[in-house]
Amino acid sequence: MKDFKYLFAYTVPVSVYISFVSPGVWTFTAVFYVFLILPGLDFLLGETKDNLSDQDVAYMKKKWVFDLMLYLNFPIVFGLLYVVFSMYEVNGFTTFETIGLALSTGILLATNGINVAHELGHRSSYFERFISKLLYMPCLYMHFYIEHNFGHHLHVATPNDGATARYNQSVYCFWFTSITKQYLDAWKLQIKLLHTENTSFFSLKNDMFWYHLIQPFYLCGIVYFFSFKVMIFAVVVGIISFLFLESINYIEHYGLRRKKLASGRYERVQPHHSWNSNFNIGRITLYELTRHSDHHYKSSKKYQVLDNHKECPTLPLGYPASILLSFVPPLWFWVMNPRVPNDMKIND
Repeated sequence: MKDFKYLFAYTVPVSVYISFVSPGVWTFTAVFYVFLILPGLDFLLGETKDNLSDQDVAYMKKKWVFDLMLYLNFPIVFGLLYVVFSMYEVNGFTTFETIGLALSTGILLATNGINVAHELGHRSSYFERFISKLLYMPCLYMHFYIEHNFGHHLHVATPNDGATARYNQSVYCFWFTSITKQYLDAWKLQIKLLHTENTSFFSLKNDMFWYHLIQPFYLCGIVYFFSFKVMIFAVVVGIISFLFLESINYIEHYGLRRKKLASGRYERVQPHHSWNSNFNIGRITLYELTRHSDHHYKSSKKYQVLDNHKECPTLPLGYPASILLSFVPPLWFWVMNPRVPNDMKIND
């Protein structure tokens, strides 16, 4: 049964569906589930810091079911988007209910969309990387594929990385700096990749160019099949989803810095350059994203075999509770600043 524990990740889409078909305050069901029930379960069920044995790792790496559980998120995400767009088109939701629907849909795109896209984007097969890019599309964040894989993993925990929050930087300030820098860096990286391959800017290999055609085409398709009103809702939902993503980026790397060597280069990325979390429910709900230290240490490792490293800094709470904590900056600084290693406390 341990092979199927990640089926629990589908409880988020279930809570989202309940949000879609329920009136009034129950349109916030997914919000309540992710930010109240899941933190409560994390508290009750605690942490597991043990790693798999070499035998278990060899077994789990070859099991196709772990990949299938990722792939199934694709029809789930787009199926639920169709449901909510159809309902929003014909039903007269109140402003309060619309906010609940938007937040719930944004949570769906962040957890079962972006999070799965992130995992598949590190794979080597074209099929998996193609699904990754399509899952970024309704989040209006397709450029993240380029910046994350070719920029963030290279520059993490340095001032050159837009997705690493500075010490004493609030999450709200981070949203602005991270979103703008990552977008600009994605263009720089794309141009560099084209130059390396001696390819024209207007080449079919210019992914950034295609992203800027595909995403407007997606929104125009919503206008065509639904309405302009639904398209505005889709834009709002996309923004909510990538704000959740950036909130996760914030808690994963807050205040951590790599040492700059005499050569002018930064030390190699180590497990202690990312915050880890071993709370059981958060781990299986987010496909082990919370074991982020090992992911950065070896990004090619599949989610089901990621390790805990004793030397890595650890969040005192699971991911959902940590995100909530970050929304109150004074409280976040009070809890987290003492945990940041003294030699990394740089206000740059």
